[in-house]
Amino acid sequence: MLSRSRLAVILTATLIVAGGASAPPRATYVGTFIWQLADDPHFGGFSGFDLTDGGVLFFAISDTAAIYSGVLSRGEKGQVNAVSAGSATPLPSRAGAPLADPMDDAEGLAIGGDGTIYVSYETEDRIVEYRDGGRTWVRETPPRMLLNRFPLNKGLEALAINANGDLYALPEEERRPTALISVYRLRGETIDIPFTLHRDGDWLPVGADFGPDGRLYVLERDFWPLIGFMNRVRRITLDDDDVTADEVLFETRAGAHDNLEGLAVWRDAEGAIRLTMVSDDNFLPVQRTEIVDYRVAE
Repeated sequence: MLSRSRLAVILTATLIVAGGASAPPRATYVGTFIWQLADDPHFGGFSGFDLTDGGVLFFAISDTAAIYSGVLSRGEKGQVNAVSAGSATPLPSRAGAPLADPMDDAEGLAIGGDGTIYVSYETEDRIVEYRDGGRTWVRETPPRMLLNRFPLNKGLEALAINANGDLYALPEEERRPTALISVYRLRGETIDIPFTLHRDGDWLPVGADFGPDGRLYVLERDFWPLIGFMNRVRRITLDDDDVTADEVLFETRAGAHDNLEGLAVWRDAEGAIRLTMVSDDNFLPVQRTEIVDYRVAE
């Protein structure tokens, strides 16, 4: 028989665990829209996503280095219920020609305040700056040699830009196994690692965005074979280069959504933070392109 003191400790721990499990998430699911576009060879494989603050005008980048832009229609709860998009704009090389394999593996997308488009690539890891809606190659920054430190197909997956115009890039993995996620910052012509994030199990960073509240939001993915993808978003609060808070806003069960990889953070008319994400279907018929909305409740 357990002593009363031991029994009290066990009951207290049980209540704490149960309370934590039943606590409401900080971000609540709003809706999912299945985006389809027939007869377009570039459509699909979306890994990067960006929105205006109103959550209506969008840019999406495909793994084929094609960029789409258009307008999202939203329902009463703020969920996407229709997409109006133009034709794809293939991103050019330095020479002006369309990118070809293996140079076309676009992953992260960030839009500067002046409309400059930044795209991170993996396989041939680099970050490229474009103008004119992606039609004009401007420069590759920083020199690619500084970024050749990631395993094949595990490179610069997530890209975000802050209010000062600094770019932050997160790789899925690094060549030397580590329990930390290096966050690379590109400020002008320099690159550094101002802070790191802890790596949690098999969760991999695949998308990022700075919200209108100045916090860094990181979309992560896990995969369970034969069951599906797990998705979650972390919210990082910074004080200069110090991480003062690292919170998981939501975490799904396997198969709840498809392979969410692109993340855009915006504020709605009521002042709430919204998370809109797009999935990478890997151009496979068993997957689909989803646009998924969550609302953050404080």
